Amino acid sequence: MFFLHFTALRSVACCACRPKLLLLFLSVEPLNRALILQRLRSSYLPVTVDSSSSPVKTYRLLPNPAALLARIQTDSVVEMLRELYPDLRFEIVAMSTTGDKILDTALSKIGEKSLFTKELENALERNEVDLVVHSLKDLPTTLPPGFTIGAVCKRENPLDAVVFHPKNCGKTLSLLPEKSVIGTSSLRRAAQLKKKFPQLEFRDIRGNLNTRLKKLDEKEDFSAIILAAAGLKRMGWENRIGQLLSPEDCLYAVGQGALAVEVRAKDQEILNMVSALHDADTVLRCIAERAFMKRLEGGCSVPVAVNTVLKDGQLYLTGAVYSLDGSDSLKETMQTSVNYPQQTEDGPNDDAQRVGITAKNVPGRAQEAAENLGVELASLLLSKGAKHILSVARQLNDAR
Repeated sequence: MFFLHFTALRSVACCACRPKLLLLFLSVEPLNRALILQRLRSSYLPVTVDSSSSPVKTYRLLPNPAALLARIQTDSVVEMLRELYPDLRFEIVAMSTTGDKILDTALSKIGEKSLFTKELENALERNEVDLVVHSLKDLPTTLPPGFTIGAVCKRENPLDAVVFHPKNCGKTLSLLPEKSVIGTSSLRRAAQLKKKFPQLEFRDIRGNLNTRLKKLDEKEDFSAIILAAAGLKRMGWENRIGQLLSPEDCLYAVGQGALAVEVRAKDQEILNMVSALHDADTVLRCIAERAFMKRLEGGCSVPVAVNTVLKDGQLYLTGAVYSLDGSDSLKETMQTSVNYPQQTEDGPNDDAQRVGITAKNVPGRAQEAAENLGVELASLLLSKGAKHILSVARQLNDAR
């Protein structure tokens, strides 16, 4: 996991003297990013670049071999910030969380998402860092007091993808032999795919993307694994995608494919700065999804899935809940208008959080409509028995 610390040029000396981060310098003149990533992916050794003759606009990076995807995601946020604010300097700091270190237990058994965020928020609270970059799907729908999601960046493809063992290249899930084993750490994916492909078997697989792909390629334990398409694309591994799962095959996770920048809620300077990274369409879709999840009291330990579409000012939300084996489910779609203009004058609720998100440059009425859509769809499913389905799923998962 990576933090972001920034300082203005006038304060560059205090940033440069920090003793704990020196491993990789990137000069203001951009190097060939593909070359850097190629070296990191192939060797996982630090790449050192001479910055002695470069201007002061440099940032320091500590790449964590176990979290290359997090490094790439953070790097993409840095690139956007540098384009918007060339007079600021950004420094990237790496840190592993408790959740990152638990690699022998299924995600659904670990428990609270705070295992992946608590240490990061502690550093944010102590002013050791100014920003924390997350995959939005890793953040709970209610953040601890004092924190907010100050930016939700433009969403990458949120669909799930199938990566096949080399011997199964060219196939699809429906063409795999009976009893083929599919690896996934997600109850949501397993529940939906068990229902659609009852001839296949599904088993847990943990680890970062590199580890999972290595387990797939070098052993015979799995015929294929299911991963988020967004992560594969960001890693430059799109060529490993053998099949994209459409929403008809597998609804995706709340917030999947979107990056979030968490900040201190009362730090107006930082909040104003990162708000420029908001993508309005992504914000509205994710507010609706997170409101749906929050109303259901869902999480990693129960199969909850969504799909959102924003078209011609209308926001469409499909949401579903499943039993662990997919045999019992509820699925509905609702829509609402989010076609509201941005208010020109500040109002009393301009900085209001909605399911943990503060979106200063997205119309407040549109955010409210998106949030209400999620709540209303969840309430509809609850009225049809969703609470019972999720309660049974949670109990069975706890008992495994």
